[in-house]
Amino acid sequence: MQTTILRRSTAPLALAATLLTAFLVLFAPLSASAHDDLISSSPAADSTVDVLPSEIVLTFNADLITGENATEVQVLDANENLVSEGAAVTEGATVTQPLMAAAEAGVYRVVWKVVSSDGHPTSEEFSFTVANSTDPTPTPTATETASAPFASAEPSASPSASPTTTATDDDASASPSTAWIWILVVLGILVIAAGITLAVILSRRRRGASPTGSDGSTSR
Repeated sequence: MQTTILRRSTAPLALAATLLTAFLVLFAPLSASAHDDLISSSPAADSTVDVLPSEIVLTFNADLITGENATEVQVLDANENLVSEGAAVTEGATVTQPLMAAAEAGVYRVVWKVVSSDGHPTSEEFSFTVANSTDPTPTPTATETASAPFASAEPSASPSASPTTTATDDDASASPSTAWIWILVVLGILVIAAGITLAVILSRRRRGASPTGSDGSTSR
């Protein structure tokens, strides 16, 4: 009788423990994975817009957690060039990301990352299409073409004048140096001639004086 009473008293406790365990196993992961979801965007996913807008707006189903590097939005064009400009601004459940003014037509990819209200980060991506390009017309080309003749005309004028001036200077500087060389050559010839003449005169005087001395000694 006592064994039967104990079994009946512990049976409700075992059933309650089993139900609690099943609840924790089944519903706890669902609550932990219940991150905030993106419910809309402008431009919308898989949509086509005329030109790239000045900003992209993401709307979630709950207020997001803000902070440093908590929210990041990157918008890439068809060539994987970044067209998002500056940091994203989070206000409640809305995220606004400024975009560059000039963009090409094509498919754009939006990659976003936020921190949900439950504290867990989540990220996804979607794409949209831009029909027309907003690249500005390259107007500086006309200015560069017009200024090119002036740039090419200046070098053609300066070389024609510079050789004439250089040749005149060379001729003027060469004539004095040539004259001084000839003057030095003439002076050298005169010095050599004078030296030879002086040597000849001295040798003749010596020859003329030696016979006179020999006669005097013979007479004695």
